[in-house]
Amino acid sequence: MEFVNHDLTPEREFNEILYEERPVFDAAGESVDGLHAVWITLDNPRQLNSYTTESVKEVILAFRRASVDRAAVAVVFTGSGDRAFCTGGNTEEYSEYYAGRPGEYRQYMRLFNDMVSAILMCDKPVINRVNGMRIGGGQEIGMACDFSVASDLARFGQAGPKHGSAPDGGSTDFLHLYVGWGDAMASCVLCDPWSAHEALRLGLVNDIFPVLKVDGEFIPNPLVVTDRYLDQWGKIIHGRPKEGDELAAGKELLKSGTIDFSMLDAGIDTMITKILYTMPDCTIKTVESVRKKKLEHWDRNKESNRAWLSLNMMTEAKAGFQAFHRGSREVGREVDYVELRRRLAAGETWGDELIEAISPQYTTDA
Repeated sequence: MEFVNHDLTPEREFNEILYEERPVFDAAGESVDGLHAVWITLDNPRQLNSYTTESVKEVILAFRRASVDRAAVAVVFTGSGDRAFCTGGNTEEYSEYYAGRPGEYRQYMRLFNDMVSAILMCDKPVINRVNGMRIGGGQEIGMACDFSVASDLARFGQAGPKHGSAPDGGSTDFLHLYVGWGDAMASCVLCDPWSAHEALRLGLVNDIFPVLKVDGEFIPNPLVVTDRYLDQWGKIIHGRPKEGDELAAGKELLKSGTIDFSMLDAGIDTMITKILYTMPDCTIKTVESVRKKKLEHWDRNKESNRAWLSLNMMTEAKAGFQAFHRGSREVGREVDYVELRRRLAAGETWGDELIEAISPQYTTDA
């Protein structure tokens, strides 16, 4: 039978991302003829798979293509390399082009919103393969997915209020649905990252797998204490960061090993096999019904958030993104928060003079 092609851009080749069809496996572990999984990969490992304007466009089109692929059982959304799934928007673009141009950023945010919506409305179950950091906008597009399976070296969190933005690209809509109100508020405002073990305990991810091999054997993340413990308030914590000599020893162990994603990818394949053995229409209806909770918040807020985020490019976002991009490890990448609050409290208005006064690349030189 000759089908109608519903792909928006059937002849398009992707340059900023990778689009692949990979085998799916039956219960006996055999590759299934005529079916596959679609892998969509952010391919900017040098910049921790941050998404540029062009890659956002490609992600939208990639999810539309996967959505109408009759042979696709599921979509896997991941990043290249072993350091990050995604750390959000490309700070070079933000700093050098969008900062101070709210009209341009408003158009960019239209694309970003469409990317999140494309994930949320994909006609296939979407699995986020978290191969490293899932921070900022990376956390937001990850949470738009239906499942998350992660490396146990991965870290999760927000960065907006630290760098001049608000996590209004999805986290203020989705995060409380995963982890509850209190933890969502703390993450969005305070920006303290979670280990993969803590993310699993909180319900942010479905499963985690070791990826570090030392002397040919998989070992757990050596930078965290994986056993349960009680913190100073009596709260049960999993995966707390190690400290002092224990942390230093963990870093040395990490350096001595190699990264191997075979267990993580086997976990992805197992999940897809489980999806394979379900009724396709019943499955996507179930997925869509669960997604409605996200969409209820997302559709209500995305346009007003887009407008605010655009205007913010004239003030705190301009300062924060430029400080991060133009700063360095030596001088710092964060503004002087105390000096900013002091100047605003004294009645100073936003402008280049204020931004220079609080930015490390200027104040250090002075």
